[in-house]
Amino acid sequence: MLPRRGRAGLAAVLALLAPPLLACEPELVPVAPATWVVEGAREEIAADNCGLIANLGVIATGEGVVLIDSGPSRTLGEALEAEIMALTGQPVRWVLNTHHHPDHVFGNQAFARAEVLALAGTAEAMARDAAAFEANLRRLLGEAFAGTRLRLPDRTVAPGRHDFGGYPLELHAFRGHSGADLVIFDAATGVLFAGDLVFHQRTATTPHTPGLQAWIEELDRLETLNYRVMVPGHGPVDHDGAALAQTRDYLAWLDRHFDEQASRGATANQVREAPLPERFAGLALAEYELTRSLSHLYPRYEQRWLWGEE
Repeated sequence: MLPRRGRAGLAAVLALLAPPLLACEPELVPVAPATWVVEGAREEIAADNCGLIANLGVIATGEGVVLIDSGPSRTLGEALEAEIMALTGQPVRWVLNTHHHPDHVFGNQAFARAEVLALAGTAEAMARDAAAFEANLRRLLGEAFAGTRLRLPDRTVAPGRHDFGGYPLELHAFRGHSGADLVIFDAATGVLFAGDLVFHQRTATTPHTPGLQAWIEELDRLETLNYRVMVPGHGPVDHDGAALAQTRDYLAWLDRHFDEQASRGATANQVREAPLPERFAGLALAEYELTRSLSHLYPRYEQRWLWGEE
């Protein structure tokens, strides 16, 4: 047996060799019976937040857990799996990917015992963009992304009522945010997991939208679902309809603003210089996301006015 001093030295060496602990432990907050949410930071993806910027949902069915989105990395997924098991005593058996953006899906790899499900369009987009997303996350997250590879869905799902260990959930297919957006409604609790169709106190991202008008029309459809609790893709859980109304208001303004500016021939730099309406200036990442939307979305408006193209 090593003497006490030797054991202490060995422990110190092992601690140095061990992989670093995750600095951003996921916190599961209850929102309904047997239902929890991990709220992501209202920030850009960065090493300081471990990429945990999206909201993740957890539903314990009694026969296993349904996880709604898996986060940005294997390490985060493993930490989440441990938290879920400690809290519910149930393994994650199903992972539902709401859409293909990297902050929502790169944790899939951690849930080896679970079946990963997504819309067909989401699975196609994940395969298409995996390499680019992986390279970007590795650059942004560094060690927090170590060992992560994208696990594609095991099976695609169609909209309708689906049973998960005998627990029914309604799956709805939309496309306004990413081209393929899965919305999950739990009629038993009234909780609606809207994915990135809805943002709350955080500016909407628009890189893969088929069009802002299409997105706005889908929010009108979303509003007809008889939900009591809205879990947006980013931002705080909502109980009074404010999240959906705020998202609709921002998208409608952005659509009008870009259209008006393009109609008079404004350049992207000129549009960027215009002040944000006061009601949006306080949203997280407002200037950042407006700049991103200008780069990938404003050219569509310019083409429409210059050439009549959509």
